[in-house]
Amino acid sequence: MTVNRMQFDLATTIFALIVLFFSIIIHEVAHGYAAKSLGDPTASLAGRLTLNPLAHIDPVGSILVPALLIFSGSGLRFGWAKPVPYNPSNLNKNAFARRWGESMVAVAGVATNLLLALIFALVARAAIATGQDQFATLAAIVTITNLSLGLFNLIPIPPLDGYTFLSGLLPFRYAYSFRRFEQRIWQGGIFSFVIILILFNYVFAAPFSAFVGWAFHLLVGA
Repeated sequence: MTVNRMQFDLATTIFALIVLFFSIIIHEVAHGYAAKSLGDPTASLAGRLTLNPLAHIDPVGSILVPALLIFSGSGLRFGWAKPVPYNPSNLNKNAFARRWGESMVAVAGVATNLLLALIFALVARAAIATGQDQFATLAAIVTITNLSLGLFNLIPIPPLDGYTFLSGLLPFRYAYSFRRFEQRIWQGGIFSFVIILILFNYVFAAPFSAFVGWAFHLLVGA
């Protein structure tokens, strides 16, 4: 391996870490903007509708976990920032917000990541078509990162967004049970989340990675 190749590999690895870091932040900011648009100013008043990393950074979820995943060569791109605060009781701008507000706030981060994945997949396609291989690689990193982050958060297990999205769609009597279960998970703190990640890694990681890979090749075409 040449020195230039080694430098490029290190640079792309660092770039992947930076992309994951900011993709996580953008994901959280999207939650806050969705809540604000539906009547809840909590995130805005807390100063969380910003891309300034200092407002969102979680030492473990924003730095340690992403770094371990990327530098270990794991295909999973995941991490978390400090959750953007919002008050579901304030989602009362209109009838739509009152009924579907929690689901819309939950899915906003996922939708933003998937939109970024689509945009940069098109950029990667254009770069490949014009022979700009290194630029295509960088665009592909943004694509796979946001695709992984968005699809992972869409899984309906607590405390992921997919679970909140699903519970917000259910009739109240069923949603109440879903929320009680989620509260029990949150009571376990970081340990509950680590257990979920371990179970996911041993049971679902392979099919999930295969699906993400399929979706990536479908979008990028390479």
